[in-house]
Amino acid sequence: MKIKVIKKGEREAKTSVTNEPQSKREAAREIVSNVSNWVNDLQDRKRAEARIGFESLFRKGPQTT
Repeated sequence: MKIKVIKKGEREAKTSVTNEPQSKREAAREIVSNVSNWVNDLQDRKRAEARIGFESLFRKGPQTT
């Protein structure tokens, strides 16, 4: 997973390039979409970690008597 670091100066330069004014509703919708994606990604990772943990815990292997 890559994380892109955006410095403050780069962010200001990037926003000044786009001349399309977004309405407050569109901006809010975009923010909600981003946060929802983050939450879904986090939940998927947690489920995958739990699945791996259960599989390693209950792995069929040689049993001692």
